[in-house]
Amino acid sequence: MGMEQPSPLGSGTRTGQEAMVDLSVIIVNYNVREFLEQALSSVFRARGDLEIEVYVVDNNSVDGSQELVLSQFPDVNLIENHANVGFGVANNMAISQSRGRYLLILNPDTIVQEDTLATLVRFMDARSEAGAVGCKILNPDGTFAPESRRAFPTPEVAFYRMSGLSRLFPGSERFGRYNLTFLPQDETCEVDALSGSCMMIRRAALLKAVTRESATTRSDLSELTPDRLFDEDFFMYGEDLDLCYRIQAAGWKIYYTPDTQIIHYKGESTRKGDLRYVKLFYGAMLLFAEKHFHGRSWLFRLAIRAAIMVRAAASALRRGARALAVPVVDFAIVYATVTAVAALRFDEPSEVLSTRFLLTTPMIYGLAASIGIRLAGGYARGRWRFRPVIVGIVVAFVTVATLSFFVKEIAFSRFVILASAMPSMILLMLWRIIANRKRKEPGRAIVVGDGLEAARLQTMISSQLQPPFSVVGYVEAGETDSGLDLPVDRLGSINQVRDIIRLRGIDEVIFAMAGLENRTVVTLMSALRDLPIEFKTFVESGSHVIGKARVDDLAVPIISTEQTIGTAGSGWIHRLCDRLTAASALAVLTVFRVAGKARRNEASSLASRQDALKRAVAGDFDLVGWLPEDRYRPPEEWGVQRGAVSVTDAIYTPQPRAEEVMRAWRMYLDNQSISLNVEITTRAIRRTLASSNE
Repeated sequence: MGMEQPSPLGSGTRTGQEAMVDLSVIIVNYNVREFLEQALSSVFRARGDLEIEVYVVDNNSVDGSQELVLSQFPDVNLIENHANVGFGVANNMAISQSRGRYLLILNPDTIVQEDTLATLVRFMDARSEAGAVGCKILNPDGTFAPESRRAFPTPEVAFYRMSGLSRLFPGSERFGRYNLTFLPQDETCEVDALSGSCMMIRRAALLKAVTRESATTRSDLSELTPDRLFDEDFFMYGEDLDLCYRIQAAGWKIYYTPDTQIIHYKGESTRKGDLRYVKLFYGAMLLFAEKHFHGRSWLFRLAIRAAIMVRAAASALRRGARALAVPVVDFAIVYATVTAVAALRFDEPSEVLSTRFLLTTPMIYGLAASIGIRLAGGYARGRWRFRPVIVGIVVAFVTVATLSFFVKEIAFSRFVILASAMPSMILLMLWRIIANRKRKEPGRAIVVGDGLEAARLQTMISSQLQPPFSVVGYVEAGETDSGLDLPVDRLGSINQVRDIIRLRGIDEVIFAMAGLENRTVVTLMSALRDLPIEFKTFVESGSHVIGKARVDDLAVPIISTEQTIGTAGSGWIHRLCDRLTAASALAVLTVFRVAGKARRNEASSLASRQDALKRAVAGDFDLVGWLPEDRYRPPEEWGVQRGAVSVTDAIYTPQPRAEEVMRAWRMYLDNQSISLNVEITTRAIRRTLASSNE
């Protein structure tokens, strides 16, 4: 159902005549559709015999979250806002309409175990003095999240946290109080505060003037007042601390129990290094201090303001250093190349080393190249493509060549200007290959769960020219082999997964959620948290793979927008860029071979690749086309010619089937561009180098 609610206590507030339910689950969502889908699925799988109601309050998402709830979860009460009203306001909207004896405040980027809801309800039923309870929270890598339990940020506790003493001495009862790191993780205990990502609250603890003795009785929601709900002055962070403080002030106790656990992916929209996070987090701490510590908080407020300034300055410096690192390296490479070419051109070292030369030609060349790469999008986050390099060198060449007609100091050698272009381009591409080699390789993944789901994931991956990972095989939850004939290998049972990860060099474990219990997922993540692997989930009946910091939609080809613009096979610019790319690849292989790094039995394949690239430079072969050794070739009517590299070089699936190869060719022909050719060539060269160096 869809609703709009202007205020937490507006006309939509329910009356005391409506029947109570055991639990009201409240989720505030903002542009995390895939996470929300997973969280709702886990909640409904965990309801068991409980009578529950679920509210999703959407803060004006633009990613289709509302449509998802309406179409796939019709039993959910959806409240749609037309602005991002914040965490507290959104929760209050749902609280004012809820009917549960208990309220579970839950983040959308979580997965609850099948026993979580029942365990927390039983805990509250058994302790009439409990106003709220939280459980063990696991990070996406399976480690314990310290925010599962916290102390109030009194001036003393906050000082230990901001000064770093809490990290230096986590086992100290004095210094480790903020996250109670001195207490065992598997010990039930009374705490000051819980994380708002998963916090079950007794309804009576939110009602005005309610005694402990009436904690399990029905209370009229008309008694709700804003001072008993989340404080709406907190926009993000701090609301949970403030509410726990007021619940305790009213005479209730706050508990932490390790008897059940959830996974919390943690929103990436406010990374801890970002200035926005600094302002929100420390601003919430400052508001909390001013609200509850009154006169003794002036020194604390001063310390927090100083912390905000220091963290903001450090964050700005880090961002600036990261943003300048690559352009500075590019400038240095071009500057050194132009200087070296000039040294080879002139016999007199004084001409090359003169201040006049060093401050003109190589300086302007390097600056123009960096600016050209920047204008072509070469420094965008996560994008280390080759096309901006080509654009940057062209811009630099044109700029310096043009200036040479007007500036006397540059005009002394146009040969240097021309001869510097190709080596500069090759070196810029080469250092990108070296620096980006590990990051570009897709991780090796195993699927935990049903074999049919593993096969479905494998089919989606096989159609990708740029897969986020490669599927090595799957591990079944059961002990016995299902006997299914599938296109992905069964590697063993779930109790063998640790050895499989170690022996096969696995980087990622992907949980196929269809038919897999959330309890199994959480238990396995906790058991494997010491391994250097990343955990992801494959959404049931969907195409999304969810990880800690990204969501991959495998239903569409993973090709950047830049790669889908432009048509290959025509135009002198395209042919020129293909030849330059072939020349760059040839230079890389030549350096590799001359260095003697190739094994003797691989020298022939390396030489064959070099010969093909020479033919591409000469224009006899296309850059990307079919190869003689290709098992499956595109039909002749598709017009694909002999090439130096093939689309099959970019398919990471071992021994791909005919339909997978044809799907890749069709995808390539539908999305041809200069940068896509460069991308495929890069992968082909990387694969050639890797096989020659094994």
